[in-house]
Formats: sequence, C-alpha cells, structure tokens
Amino acid sequence: MLAFICLSTKRKNMAENRHSGRPGSIERSIPALTALPRPVLSRAESLPAGSHTRLHAHEWAQFSYALSGVLEVRTLQASFMAPPQRAIWVPAGVEHVVTTSTPTEMRSLYISESALQMVPPTCRVLAVTPLLRELIVALSRFPAEYDEAGAAGRLVAVLFDELQGLEELELNLPLPRDLRLQQLCAGLQTHPDDRRTLDEWGGVLGLSARSLARLFQQETGMSFGQWRLRLRLLLALGALERGKSVTRVALDSGYESTSAFIAVFRHVFGVTPRTMFPFSR
Repeated sequence: MLAFICLSTKRKNMAENRHSGRPGSIERSIPALTALPRPVLSRAESLPAGSHTRLHAHEWAQFSYALSGVLEVRTLQASFMAPPQRAIWVPAGVEHVVTTSTPTEMRSLYISESALQMVPPTCRVLAVTPLLRELIVALSRFPAEYDEAGAAGRLVAVLFDELQGLEELELNLPLPRDLRLQQLCAGLQTHPDDRRTLDEWGGVLGLSARSLARLFQQETGMSFGQWRLRLRLLLALGALERGKSVTRVALDSGYESTSAFIAVFRHVFGVTPRTMFPFSR
C-alpha cells in the first residue's frame, strides 16, 4: 500500500515520519551536487519496492518519469502519484520525499529553471507524450557533460519545447494540517474500504457533520467524498502494478462491484485498469 501519510506542517515531523522503521524500507542516497554541469542532467535508476529518499530539496527543478512502476512524491502540502508513462514535476527549492511501493524504473531530469521559458510553479503530475518519452530515454545515454553544440544539445532544445504545456493530471492528494483531519485521513489510508459517513466520523472527532465537511473543504480544497474517492484510486495504482486482480483491488477499495470500480477508474484516469496495467488480472 502506498504511503499517503498525513504529515504535520513542521518539517521535523515530516523527517521523523518518513519511511524509517517500516519493514523492508530502503533509503536511497541523493547525489551530492552543488551545480548542474549542463542545463539538463539525466539520471536512470532501477528502484526496488520500499525505497525512499530523505527529505530534501534541489536548487534546480526535477522531472521524474516512471518508465514502469509507480512513483510517489510527498511534500508538506500533498502527495503526488505517477503510474507508468506519467511524470512528477518538482520545482526548485521544494522539500520532498520520493518513494516507491513497487519495483520502479525511473528516469529523472534535473533541469535548470533558467533554461525554460515557462516553469510550473508547483508540484504536479504530468502526462508524458510519446516524443518526450523517447527524448528522455535518448538523453539518458549521453554523458553528464554532453556537447551542447552537438546532437545531445539539439535533443535538449527539442526536450525543452516538448516540456512546455504538458497536460496536468489530477493524481495528487492534498493533505490537511488539522490534527483531527489527519487522524481521519490516516484511518482511511489504512482502511480505504471504510464506509463511515461524515456523521460517524464527526462522532469520533467531536465535530458535527456540517463542521467536519466545512473544515475538510477548507483544509484540502476538496469535499470529503471527493478526497476519499481519489485516495482509493491512488492507493489502487500500486496494488494493480503489483499484480493484484482488478476484482480484489475493487473490493479492497470499498467498491461493491468490479464494474463500478472500473467505471470510476476510467472516468478519472481516462483508461481502464487493464489498459494502464496490462498484466493485471
């Protein structure tokens, strides 16, 4: 199960609550760079399930592409998920943690924001075009100090053009600051099939259903129902990638029928679970 932990806004709490102590957790090292040798630095990594980085930030933007597997980037404000053929944009200076719950092939681009005409100001999940995918794969074969006047430099120029205007995908989950809502969200993360209503959760948290609904909207920008639906679908990505059957994932997500789960999945992601994960049963 993916780790949508509702984190405190204090960065020390985020550091303390990251993957430390989880069975099978593997901390990955972060490159010790003080500057980029060229406007783009490409990194290719094969990540095991359960890998994570410590909380960190870069002086350059990061474009992390999931060639296969599922990537998660967590900031203090939200979680962002990239299933296969999607990518996560992290602006310069944003503190984040990168995790994987499945074996993942990641291709990362460290990009000098001064080289781009338009820079997305916040973290976001982006669709990757076929041309961009091939450019990312091709650039991973060039040395870090590539010839800017040669073939690699020309590819980078095309890459910059292709990065502009990519479609943003709603594969993020805003995280609340309120401790009571963090308790609610942590409960739903552990048990996504929990069907308790706002009235029932209000009784647990000492709030009326109306107050709870208003607070949830204020804290996350989403209604309780919308947030729970997105949580269930994002948690389902890792399970499907690991090979769980669509029926099993649908039931674990709280759906009474597989067809209902597939319909919602297709509405949100634009494809069916089996199209996104061809090896799912």
